[in-house]
Amino acid sequence: MTDTAGLEPFTIDVPDAVLADLRERLRRTRLPGEPVDAAWDYGANPGFVRRLLRYWLEEYDWRAVEARLNRLPMRMAAVGGLRVHLVHERGSGPRPLPLVITHGWPGSFVEFDAVVEPLAHPERFGGSPDDAFDVVVPSMPGFGWSSAPPAPVTTRQMAALWHELMTRVLGYRRYAAQGGDWGSMVAAWLGVDFPDSLAGVHLNMAGLRPYTGEGSAPLSEEEQAWLGRARKQLEREVAYQAIQGTKPQTLAYALTDSPAGLAAWIVEKFHGWSDPGAEEPPFTLEQLVTNLMIYWVTGSIGTASWPYTATRRRGDIELARDEFVRVPTGFLSCPHDLAPGPPDAWLARTCNLVRRTDLPRGGHFVAYERPADFVEDVRAFFRPYRG
Repeated sequence: MTDTAGLEPFTIDVPDAVLADLRERLRRTRLPGEPVDAAWDYGANPGFVRRLLRYWLEEYDWRAVEARLNRLPMRMAAVGGLRVHLVHERGSGPRPLPLVITHGWPGSFVEFDAVVEPLAHPERFGGSPDDAFDVVVPSMPGFGWSSAPPAPVTTRQMAALWHELMTRVLGYRRYAAQGGDWGSMVAAWLGVDFPDSLAGVHLNMAGLRPYTGEGSAPLSEEEQAWLGRARKQLEREVAYQAIQGTKPQTLAYALTDSPAGLAAWIVEKFHGWSDPGAEEPPFTLEQLVTNLMIYWVTGSIGTASWPYTATRRRGDIELARDEFVRVPTGFLSCPHDLAPGPPDAWLARTCNLVRRTDLPRGGHFVAYERPADFVEDVRAFFRPYRG
């Protein structure tokens, strides 16, 4: 039965003073020097960052975006001593499947702005109401309007929070989970720790590592080759994890104080984890700035780094010898993700892999970049498990 006492409506209403302060900071931006023909080789492209900042200051309309986001049915839920912000869109038809979708860093709940309605109401987009979901998109603890825990928590602990949210607060006995980035680990841990409540798990990143110690099957040549390619690609992409995993508070001072610094730190990932040959990230300037605004107006960029700290200090990123995602699992692989998609043999070490889709295009933020592909694959994967 739904715990209505732990759930309340929520509307985004950023004070005018916060927006005025942001405009003043953007006007007073002090930009660094740059190498000749830097492009993206040294980090965030100076020319692109300047264009983004001009757009943010002169053209971006937060109030219009705020009004659009407020059309989503948002709530605040009391879960595990925290206040968790979420979108909760009830689906069409008599039996929509509850689906919790979890974002990661440096994304936010707005990554799923364009997929909530098609997933909840497929008949409005040429589909069947038999494919409808009750869509639940929470903001991770310490992200956006979700309160931060007293100290960093692991993705396994977040999974326990989401299970409480879905069962005690929202009243679902059986539900499904989807996730990418940190969300892929949250969804996978739900499949490990709460399989009796899970219809299935859909992932667009394979973050949880299998047990490969004593007693496990030797790595195949295909797996070894993939690990080599992944390590080589990650060498240039994961330096940010070192500081966010060890000294996040030091970085937080700069990113909380400077919108230009925040933009460069985050937008570089939206470029680097998408098509590596593209001159610009495959997103509109409005999409990029809206995601930045979630961090800026809530001042949450510091606590949003905490999952990296928790992982470094407490683990919970690797399965133990007897742990496995036993529920049916689907994997959506994008060619321009943070790391190349692993072979099926690697995935089968962690989960009950029953479906895999390899898209010809797309990257790490697939629901934001290619929402139609995302919706189609989520619908198709869960169709046999609605039961």
